[in-house]
Amino acid sequence: MKFKVNSDTCIGCGACAAICDEVFEISDDGYAVAKDVIIDDSTKEDAISAMEGCPTGAIIEDKKEENQ
Repeated sequence: MKFKVNSDTCIGCGACAAICDEVFEISDDGYAVAKDVIIDDSTKEDAISAMEGCPTGAIIEDKKEENQ
């Protein structure tokens, strides 16, 4: 499981990084990015909470990663 952040939609509020800093961080330009990490079961719940808590819906699960 991996996630992607739509940079056109992200407002850089930082909620995702506050909820799950193992997966999300705020870049130097002030917007969220998903780290290139594979999410294990212990982090999965927090990453999903961060995705669901994004006020603009900018975070999506990268489904193509699962199919590789």
